[in-house]
Amino acid sequence: MTAPKALDAPHVPPRIFGPAYRTASLGILLVVTLIAFEGMSVGVVMPDLARELHALDLYGLSFSAFLVSSLFANVVAGLWSDRRGYAVPFLAGLALFVTGMGLAGAAQTAVMFLAARAVQGLGAGASFVALFVMIARVYPAEMRPKAFAAISAAWVVPSMVGPAVAGFVAGNWGWRYVFYGIIPLVVPALVMLVPALRRPATSDEAPSEGPRSRPLAMTLAAAATAGGAGVLLHGVDRLHLAPAIGAAETVAGLCFVIYGLYRLLPQGSLRFVRGLPTTVLMRGLFTAAFFGVNSFIPLALQDVKGFRLEEAGIALTTGALGWSAGSFLQSRRTAEPHRRIRLAAAGVTAGILLSLFAVLPWMTGWVAVPAWIVAGFGMGLGMATISVTALKQSPVNEQGANSAALTVTDMLGSALAIGIGGALINLIGHSSAQIATGFLVICLLMAVVGLSAVVLAGRIR
Repeated sequence: MTAPKALDAPHVPPRIFGPAYRTASLGILLVVTLIAFEGMSVGVVMPDLARELHALDLYGLSFSAFLVSSLFANVVAGLWSDRRGYAVPFLAGLALFVTGMGLAGAAQTAVMFLAARAVQGLGAGASFVALFVMIARVYPAEMRPKAFAAISAAWVVPSMVGPAVAGFVAGNWGWRYVFYGIIPLVVPALVMLVPALRRPATSDEAPSEGPRSRPLAMTLAAAATAGGAGVLLHGVDRLHLAPAIGAAETVAGLCFVIYGLYRLLPQGSLRFVRGLPTTVLMRGLFTAAFFGVNSFIPLALQDVKGFRLEEAGIALTTGALGWSAGSFLQSRRTAEPHRRIRLAAAGVTAGILLSLFAVLPWMTGWVAVPAWIVAGFGMGLGMATISVTALKQSPVNEQGANSAALTVTDMLGSALAIGIGGALINLIGHSSAQIATGFLVICLLMAVVGLSAVVLAGRIR
């Protein structure tokens, strides 16, 4: 009897935690975990932080400052990743993120905290785009869905323990130590990613020569988009104080945003052209709908229903658990991408509509828990599917540009939705009943955005 030939051996697909990829996978997941923990912690401690720094009227802008600066960093890091590799933008992003955490912990005024959030956003934006490109370059195509599913799963631990830990730390030592405590944990993540950062480029990773590879033009477009978003949000927030000035700022900011997006996104995105353009823009609809409500859940539960800080964070925890479950289902590839995305958008919309009952007088605030499980499931299923689909639709030398485009729409959708929500809260008022009314209006507006994603999902094909 002859020995079996190598060709007869069954194909064993590579694993993200197999020997060849284990260290890179762990390093990527630890970076995502740290950024996720920061996001969950800020959401929980923000009500107390805003009161101590007398910044309740800047509640929405404190989130938007992070997102708008992330938007700018996304583009610059995506350009650099396509032209010179992902190592430098990733390292620069981590350095800025750590600096921003230190500045946030040391902030003595609302303006200082907003500046710290902007620095954090620059770091997180650059790091995330570099991680996306790293996944595209380090892992073969068949492993990418599992890699993105693992990234979503990396939000689970911060979501389960983050609110409780942040509440405990803030209650015993102060909210500043929530920021300080994350800084030392960056070192082991960096050490684990050294082999992936040293990986040489392959022959199919030549610099892109397309219209979105011109550094000066793209940087100006990113500045126009980020700056325009900031002006737009400032104008919206001032509409109730100075209507004429606020309206002028809103229109001017919107013009800059549209110009910037026209240059930054794949051609036809603003018209929802089928394929990659719609895939990229769909990401912004998902994040706008979800985070436009998510950021105000702790405020609503604490100020309307009298929840303690730790209790208000439970809804965010369960939402992340649903997110992880949805992302795992995405990795199973149980349906065509556009069908999964439509189902995901329906889940986000349903969760938003359910969550508005949490502030009604005759309903318990705990209804936010199942509501946000449903919304989180939709986000996990949809966001990971969008990421995998966009990379599949992208040429190798445009993966950085399209990863940046994904995160641009991601950050812009979140920033505009949260900023507009904060402006609505300021317009309606800060009493318990007024915050409840503002939360209801926010939920209804974001449900409309979610329904738009349901309708447009078919154009991803």
